[in-house]
Amino acid sequence: MPLELSAPKIITFAISVVIAVIAVIIHYAHIALPHVHSGFVILLVGYLVLAAGNLLRGI
Repeated sequence: MPLELSAPKIITFAISVVIAVIAVIIHYAHIALPHVHSGFVILLVGYLVLAAGNLLRGI
């Protein structure tokens, strides 16, 4: 079964980049958020948004 990937739309890519930048700011500025111990969780969400944009058509 071949994995058919598609390029994400610009808005999906932009959302994932914004989420990643927020994660970097949280990590280096040492900002505490409830239920988030580090910027890693937010960075993971950004990556999952980008992965969904690659795996699902039209997103």
